[in-house]
Amino acid sequence: MRCLFQSGRSSDKDCIEDLRFYPTACGQDILNRAQSVKGGKVELLYTYIDVEPVVFNRGFYTVDMRFFYHVTLNAYCACPRPVEVEGLCVFDKRVILFGSEGNAKIFSSRVRIDGMDRQMLERSNMPIAVVEAVDPILLDAKLVECCESRCCDCDICEIPPCVCQCFGGELTMGDDCRRAFVTLGQFSIVKLERESQLLIPMYDYCLPCKDCTNGCGGSGCEDPCELFQNISFPVDEFFPPNSLNTPCDYEGTKQYCNCRK
Repeated sequence: MRCLFQSGRSSDKDCIEDLRFYPTACGQDILNRAQSVKGGKVELLYTYIDVEPVVFNRGFYTVDMRFFYHVTLNAYCACPRPVEVEGLCVFDKRVILFGSEGNAKIFSSRVRIDGMDRQMLERSNMPIAVVEAVDPILLDAKLVECCESRCCDCDICEIPPCVCQCFGGELTMGDDCRRAFVTLGQFSIVKLERESQLLIPMYDYCLPCKDCTNGCGGSGCEDPCELFQNISFPVDEFFPPNSLNTPCDYEGTKQYCNCRK
């Protein structure tokens, strides 16, 4: 029996400070006139993943990830009503996981309905990286002048076309007058998977066994990252429940019946 075997896994809770915000062209004009910005909403669009073996440590692999976020900020200009500004944020992350070794060459054949049967190309049983992530939490946003520098203040070179199509206009590097920086809180699970011929017993859902937290101490943290550290890991977002409870009240029953139609 061939099955997927998880050889390495890490559940992470990242607080990303001062992440560069790349607005659209019209959004940059609004930021140049804005007095302040506040957090709005953020959506994870795409994650690029690359796996490379560690040269001097057999069986271990580096997993490089690049997260692309669609961020919407509320900019406050002369009028009290905020103006929404959309843009892109990019976060790079690297983890090292154990993935074991495998030198087998795998061949297989599958039937193609609209073509001739053909043997699949040769492939190996090296591990494949899988990243599970939820939409991050927008913890903070700020405006700075271009003369002020930040640790994550760098220009991005390549943006996938599928990411660029998610915005209403062309993205800009924000070199006019002002730049915006945001702080995000990201929950993610990174794991290495490979096909292996094993007999695996049946278990319930396996919860993450490693939680990369630093702890901030105290419940009255003013720093956004310290506040983020107090949020529990959203296990239910990654592992659905085994059973669903039938509602008992009127409103709950009405919504339950509407969903089943």
